[in-house]
Amino acid sequence: MPWSTSRPTSSMSPTLNMREAVQHKFTEYLRRAEEIRAVLDEGQPSHTYFRPVEKPGGSGTGLNSAIKRENPNVKWSDVAGLERAKQAFQEAVILPLKFPQFFTGKQQQQRTFLLYGPSGTGKSYLAKAVATEANFTFFSASSSNLVSKWKSESAKLVSSLFQTARENAPSIIFIDEIDTLYGEGNDNEASTKTKTELLVQMQDIGYNDQKILVIATTNAPFALDQPIRRRFEAYIHPATRLEGSPTHVHLGDTPYNLTESDFEYLASRTEGFSGSDISICVEDVLLEPIRKTQDAMFFYENPEGMWTLCEPEQQGAVQTTMQELASKGLSSKILPTPVTRTDFEKILARKKPTVSKADLKVYERFTKEYGEEG
Repeated sequence: MPWSTSRPTSSMSPTLNMREAVQHKFTEYLRRAEEIRAVLDEGQPSHTYFRPVEKPGGSGTGLNSAIKRENPNVKWSDVAGLERAKQAFQEAVILPLKFPQFFTGKQQQQRTFLLYGPSGTGKSYLAKAVATEANFTFFSASSSNLVSKWKSESAKLVSSLFQTARENAPSIIFIDEIDTLYGEGNDNEASTKTKTELLVQMQDIGYNDQKILVIATTNAPFALDQPIRRRFEAYIHPATRLEGSPTHVHLGDTPYNLTESDFEYLASRTEGFSGSDISICVEDVLLEPIRKTQDAMFFYENPEGMWTLCEPEQQGAVQTTMQELASKGLSSKILPTPVTRTDFEKILARKKPTVSKADLKVYERFTKEYGEEG
């Protein structure tokens, strides 16, 4: 309800007049802040903020930073390891889209998925890859934002989110940290309305919403109560142990001298490492050629005029440093050495998995009781 602009009657005390004036100013400042924020949000290049449609007479939600609409552009090949998890989504999502004739009658496509496991195992990245491969619009929401910032409006936001997803179908609704919403300590009236609204909206998935998928993640699957667990048709655990040679993905186009047996060795050497652990490890490994080049005392100029470090006994070796070559204007002519297995072993000697064996047992127990291994 807008503040009154009429003059106060003479019966109103000076204290009330001052209070009303302060409230009016405060409301005006909030309105201007929201307008500025909207302008700044529209200038963001990486994603488009979702804005719930306001009905006439509405007061505005200010929730535009809680939900994002994205085009992730993450491919299967960008997701290191997790082959069984990718296969589960391939069978549940991609194949029904390409071959709908196989999914008729009782053979229906699964539409609600719970990804559970420790942080850094690629749950969010996997959800984005599904959206890219299926060519679905991707709506991302953090339940921690919903319950901590805009409690009075979050139930309306959930309803608006699903409605917008229907209007932009086919689409994926991604809910991160769903245990924040359905865990302990969230029993106030606002959060209860939000949880109820989400349960109602998910109930329709697969019946009225034929082209909407819901993917949620949790680090604490046992914190979820039975009503929300029953809304998910499939539980997928992106296993912490990464299959194959995930370092292939993280190295990208960086030159390396690694054989297939080296990659197999690294896969076994990083058992228990999450995708995030390996990514951080590789980032450190990629600095090793730079470190070695910076410390080198001998360089060799190849026939193309490019300089690379070498041993003193190598034919054509010149005693110099990277800094001396740079001072002669040869900075762009210095090549880093390829990444080697020794570089990995040096970094892995001081790296440990961030997920403990005790933590993994919790997820293994949930898998035995409810889920399927990804």
